[in-house]
Amino acid sequence: MPAATLPDGSTLDVTTLGDGPAVLLPVRTDPLEEAQADAMRAWGADPDLGALLARRVAGAGFRVVAADYEAHLAAHPRPGTLTADAVTADLLAVADAAGADRFAYYGYSWLALAGLQLALRTDRLTGLAMGGYPPLDGPYAAMLAVTRAAHRLALAHRDAPRPASTSAPEPGDWDSVEMTQAPEQTGQYVTLYESLAGFDDAAALTLAVPRLAVVGADDDIVYGPGWGDVEVVIAGAVTRRRAELEAAGWTVEVLPGKDHTSAMQADAVLPVLLPWLTAHRGRPDLPHR
Repeated sequence: MPAATLPDGSTLDVTTLGDGPAVLLPVRTDPLEEAQADAMRAWGADPDLGALLARRVAGAGFRVVAADYEAHLAAHPRPGTLTADAVTADLLAVADAAGADRFAYYGYSWLALAGLQLALRTDRLTGLAMGGYPPLDGPYAAMLAVTRAAHRLALAHRDAPRPASTSAPEPGDWDSVEMTQAPEQTGQYVTLYESLAGFDDAAALTLAVPRLAVVGADDDIVYGPGWGDVEVVIAGAVTRRRAELEAAGWTVEVLPGKDHTSAMQADAVLPVLLPWLTAHRGRPDLPHR
């Protein structure tokens, strides 16, 4: 298993599977401890999603480069330095560790946002697939508000910790979620969204590599009073700008009946992602267009 040395000096394990054009997936492929897996299932998530995505993409004739970037940031938080430029440098270091000079990228939610920033900063991508985050009219201001609220909650929990709840959170009810992250962990995402405060995502229309945007039709998230009553509009942004995206060469898929959690599951995304990857199989020796 190769390891990527990131620009901050930390190392991140990289897993490779299969053979063919490279696809970078910022996902976990190792099993979780049962308590963590049960907590994810209670929220409606699949603890084995990353491993399943990696196996299925590799089985479709691709060389998967996988790294659990989100868990790495949880273990090595970077408040004050996790900017969009830093995230791009980290992802390129992962590709470098696997010897992937050219590669396609698929990420979901904030990792889709990371993919867009990557595509705008390098000519090494053969394709960009964004799940659960709109290429245009992205909720940057709303997510900055949410991450700041999360950071305030983390600081409050550190200073006056409350007993853990014995009841499972209701999926989608963010006010029922217990804050367990440290302020350093939440603070790094404040830094990320602050670095994007002036970003004009009309730049997404200038990309020339194959591009896919896939979202659940019900993926507009309303955070309650504990989070400032913020609405994060994802599906609404994609459907509102769909014609413009498609005119610029994006493939757009809106999944009926799916919200933010269900749209990321393998049975929802793979029927879209795999045919798109196959139709746009990148070759490492092709020049960037």
